Amino acid sequence: MADSDHTRLFKNKGKDLEDLRRRRQDQTTELRKQKKDDQLMKRRQVDISEEPSSPLQERAGGYGVTQNLPEIVQGIMSDNPEQQMSSTFAARKILSREKNPPIDAFIQAGIVPKLVDFLQREEMPELQFEAGWALTNIASGTSEQTRTVVMYGAIPAFVSLLTSRHTNVAEQAVWALGNIAGDGAVLRDEVFRCNVLPPLLNLINATTPISFLRNVAWTLSNLCRNKDPHPPIDQIKMCLPGLKHLLTFNDKEVLVDTCWALSYISDASNDRIQLVVDAGLIPRLIELLNGDETAIVTPALRCIGNIVTGTDTQTDAVVSQGALQVLARLLKHSKVNVVKEAAWTISNITAGNHGQIQAVLTSGCLEPLISVLEKGDFKCQKEASWAVTNLTMGGTVEQVITLCQAGAIKPICDLLSVNDGKILQVLLDCLENILKTGRKINELSRVALMIEECGGLDKIESLQQHENTEVYEKAASIIEKYFSDEEGEAENIAPGVGAEGYVFQAGDSTQQGGFTF
Repeated sequence: MADSDHTRLFKNKGKDLEDLRRRRQDQTTELRKQKKDDQLMKRRQVDISEEPSSPLQERAGGYGVTQNLPEIVQGIMSDNPEQQMSSTFAARKILSREKNPPIDAFIQAGIVPKLVDFLQREEMPELQFEAGWALTNIASGTSEQTRTVVMYGAIPAFVSLLTSRHTNVAEQAVWALGNIAGDGAVLRDEVFRCNVLPPLLNLINATTPISFLRNVAWTLSNLCRNKDPHPPIDQIKMCLPGLKHLLTFNDKEVLVDTCWALSYISDASNDRIQLVVDAGLIPRLIELLNGDETAIVTPALRCIGNIVTGTDTQTDAVVSQGALQVLARLLKHSKVNVVKEAAWTISNITAGNHGQIQAVLTSGCLEPLISVLEKGDFKCQKEASWAVTNLTMGGTVEQVITLCQAGAIKPICDLLSVNDGKILQVLLDCLENILKTGRKINELSRVALMIEECGGLDKIESLQQHENTEVYEKAASIIEKYFSDEEGEAENIAPGVGAEGYVFQAGDSTQQGGFTF
């Protein structure tokens, strides 16, 4: 059975996956844009010392010489170790300037293969370090510049340096490999083929300096990144124990990049989601959601949200760890994107089975979710709209009534004035599901009156002239099915009003107490 077919067995009412646990790819793309400034795919190592006055001239630090580009090339190409060291240092200094490093000029001068050769000079660890730094910064440039470094055999050379006894050399190799893997799926997989993981993962231990671990976490995140194609699953399996270990460190940068790595892994098919579940990472991720660092909360929430797009069993693995109580708090977060992601995550839980919907209702999520519907940012309101609509689509009669009792009908009706055809369809689906529930308990006219008193009927009628075909057809269908004169004549009993709102007597004998909307 295909994965997509298998997944549909867990969904409500025969709805397609895209209608319920949906839009993962689009949401992820949007989130990556938001994250761009915080978690770059490539990073250049900048030397913060004073910049030179001439773009191709640099005083070579402790070597006491001033070299221009031809002199640097001559020194690197010479057979004199001291000149090689001095000129490599000068090249690195120029490539480490914050603004406009002349990467192409150095590539065209033909020094890249020589710098790669220097990586293998074990008797000169300082030369290895300086050459590695220079190559790292060349690889931080365009894809063409990165491929130039790779073309001359830099990947296996850097992988071999991961086991160097000189910490600065090994750390430089980690950084370089992160830049290469960050270029895209092709070079990422080339790094995998050079057997990078065993030596890289061995660096995750208590003796490794925290600054070094930050680079390891970032490089692992790049190795887990990109979806066309996804990273080889056998390599992901190897990564997960190391990522789990990294989650135990209480360092912001380590946690941020580790959580992003896990979000990339889980942004995939159910078998890859299961790897994250089986690794026992959910409790720690939920713990991180409770923190105050938005930079950590965001990718941890993305990972949890990805997991609940999977099977009901995978969703249960999240719900059973108390995630919904944390999500209820995140719906009140000061950052709009966190609220949006929390609502999106809840929408994928309300697309689940009755037990999962009930967990949402009893976890404290409903009140803040309706508050988002009422007065949240529009992006958040869209996600909350999906959450309540999924609930009305797959919930029991009692669960839909609970939603209405919590005051959902008015904000749903208020949102019918938005200028978003897709969300209008979602909201109309939600109201139709509520009306269907009213019909099931022989209280259709009373539910219809509630919608009318909230201004919903007027808005639905106006939507019959909407430019979007699906919207006006849906609106017209609702008017015909639920607000026609015939319906009104058949069920024209005014609703009884109690202290808590409209009282509906259920036609089902199992609900003798009636329902209060």
